[in-house]
Amino acid sequence: MSATDAVPPRGTAAAAPDAAGAAEDSTRAGRGPLVQYATGSLGMGAWVTVPGLLLLYFLTNTLGVSPLVAGLALLLPKIIDAVIHPLFGTLSDRQARGQGHRRGMMRWGLLLGVAMIAMFTVPGGLHGTPAAVWVAAWYVAGNVLFAAFQVPYLTTPSDLRVGYHERTRVFMVRMVLLTVGLLVAGVLAPALVSDEQRGSYSRMALVFAVLMAATALVALRGVRRLNATCGFREPAVHSQSAVADLRLALGDRHFRTLVLSYLFTGATTHLVLAAVPFYAEHVLGRSGLTAVLMGAFLGPALVASPLWLRVSGRIGKQRGLLLAQLLFVLGALMLVVGDYVPVAFTVAVVVLLGTAFAGLQLLAFAMVPDAVAAAERRGQSRAGAYTGVWTATEAVGTAVGPYVYSAVLAVGGFASAVDGESVPQTAGAVHAILIGFTAVPAVLMSVAWLIQRRCGLDGLAASER
Repeated sequence: MSATDAVPPRGTAAAAPDAAGAAEDSTRAGRGPLVQYATGSLGMGAWVTVPGLLLLYFLTNTLGVSPLVAGLALLLPKIIDAVIHPLFGTLSDRQARGQGHRRGMMRWGLLLGVAMIAMFTVPGGLHGTPAAVWVAAWYVAGNVLFAAFQVPYLTTPSDLRVGYHERTRVFMVRMVLLTVGLLVAGVLAPALVSDEQRGSYSRMALVFAVLMAATALVALRGVRRLNATCGFREPAVHSQSAVADLRLALGDRHFRTLVLSYLFTGATTHLVLAAVPFYAEHVLGRSGLTAVLMGAFLGPALVASPLWLRVSGRIGKQRGLLLAQLLFVLGALMLVVGDYVPVAFTVAVVVLLGTAFAGLQLLAFAMVPDAVAAAERRGQSRAGAYTGVWTATEAVGTAVGPYVYSAVLAVGGFASAVDGESVPQTAGAVHAILIGFTAVPAVLMSVAWLIQRRCGLDGLAASER
């Protein structure tokens, strides 16, 4: 056993943590501040959903970019994210130690809408690879601004002096509001660009840019009120090096396992999001079903998130997360039948996927503060560092998924188009669209499940329950 894992004798240093833990268990976040905080996910959900759902399709069907180049345009900016997010986590911890809050960095996120508009407003003379470079450059800018908001924003539950179940409740409320944001973006965005023309994409981006700025302002107020009423868990003072913080977070075996599992989970869910427009148009034969399928995928979380909260209360977050992963594998495999079954059956299966998705998001995110709390008990609490690694993993997953799908499309011989023109697809391309939407996600999520089985965070958190 290492020195950091040692348990102090009864009646000595353990007494103070025990008393503090009892106080934390009795602290609850007020409904008003909590809803204000969670409102930030309404707008940020648009940044997660719209590029994930439409960028690959926008590049291949409106800008004439080949699938492989389009995939790289989405992947490379996210690789940069893998460096930025841990760095911002360290900077956020420094700010928290110096100012007693993290809101200064969050304010940069108010500019995120500018990048959203620019990313979807490609100059008329650009097609193919030059257009992909334009999109990728603004995607990088947007991801930097998103990270500046998201890292300190998601660190908030770890900062609050609340207990095991209350942290899950905080994430549950955030998850419900996030789902509303994902649902609005997932249904409205495809409807606004149904003609697949460049001008429509620009107007769509403007709508969501306003939403993101407004909800970020509300969230800033919510974070301030939560810190005032629930207390603020100041990061431990150790090294202020981003590399040292990265080593600390990834040196935590249970957190590292959770992160690796979520990398595969995030890649899987964002692959599915990117594949929906292709599946609706080329497998089901009705592009208008994109909005229907997105509603079926995201809508269930409004009901399912509170149910997953109850499940975690009964069996723990770890077992609940494993169950959600298995349900997702089952749903993905059921869709292999393609258009051989009624559309109603397909929609019902997508509802099952959406129910599992709610559990995947809620329980995985809710385990991050558990890892931070366990680190604090070892005297190694740096919530920003842990959150920076987590959001970097999420960012990489959002790009790896669409890139894997674009590679499957390229292998199948998918033909790109310009400004939504109709281009016939070969049987091999249609088959690739189907396999990429069903069998590939099932395999990726199975890997996530196998990794997640090794995570022991619930055991470490048992003393809090």
